[in-house]
Amino acid sequence: MPIISESPFNPENQDTYAIWRDKKLDNYPKTVGDLVVELRDPRNLSQSEYDKLLSLCQKANMAIWSGLSGHDGDKSIIADLGLSFGLNRLDHNMCADNDAITSLTVQSDALHQGYIPYSNRPIAWHTDGYYNAPDQQIQGLLLHCVNPADEGGENDLLDHEILFIQLMSHNPDYIHVLMHPQAMTIPANIVDGKELRPARTGPVFAIYPDGHLHMRYTDRSRSIEWMDDPLLKEAISYLKSLLKTPSPWHFRGKLEAGQGLICNNVLHTRSGFTDGSQGRLLYRARYYDRIHHC
Repeated sequence: MPIISESPFNPENQDTYAIWRDKKLDNYPKTVGDLVVELRDPRNLSQSEYDKLLSLCQKANMAIWSGLSGHDGDKSIIADLGLSFGLNRLDHNMCADNDAITSLTVQSDALHQGYIPYSNRPIAWHTDGYYNAPDQQIQGLLLHCVNPADEGGENDLLDHEILFIQLMSHNPDYIHVLMHPQAMTIPANIVDGKELRPARTGPVFAIYPDGHLHMRYTDRSRSIEWMDDPLLKEAISYLKSLLKTPSPWHFRGKLEAGQGLICNNVLHTRSGFTDGSQGRLLYRARYYDRIHHC
């Protein structure tokens, strides 16, 4: 993805970047509670509800909605909310349900076995779809909680544009190398000698033609190959230290029944969890679209 010369995300544009950075940080949410918007019916938003969600996504690339649906497992709750924000190109990933909306719950069948999202194990920092093809990168992401875990299952959230600012403040050259088209490779997914997905190589940060910044990242230490470059090694080490160091921009929370996350695929984690009498169930919708007007 070519760097757009006038973009504030181009490390060479220090003045443009400084203006964007100051605007970004002005009145930025301070707590996870600042991200929450109460909704009467997520399938039928009022104008004020829509405006509040959109405003948060424009500022922080994410918002948390809290509806009255409780344990209602109707998938139209997440599907209709996505459509309200221009999200319609769903990612039909391998483990998704037939409607391309994924049921995130503990599953041990042959299809799901070995994939951490379908276990109760913790998931490290990542953006969704980092192993997707370049023309199928995940831009928008929705989560909807039907049943929370009995214990655990919290998410950490970090706006990737904030991480960009932190890296720029330390060393703008880190951004250059993280934008290299060969920076990060996810090896092919091969099961029983059959290739289910080829290797995927691409940048960590990319500027898209419409001007937005996209991040493709996983904190995994295995099944990942980094370009052999000393500066990239240094940049990744510093990036990892930022993710592990608490800051005013790290948000942590647990989605309860009837709550959800709408975001432009921000960095996130999931803690390990223990199920109660009802298994933890979240619906996840991944989109090739970015939230409309963000």
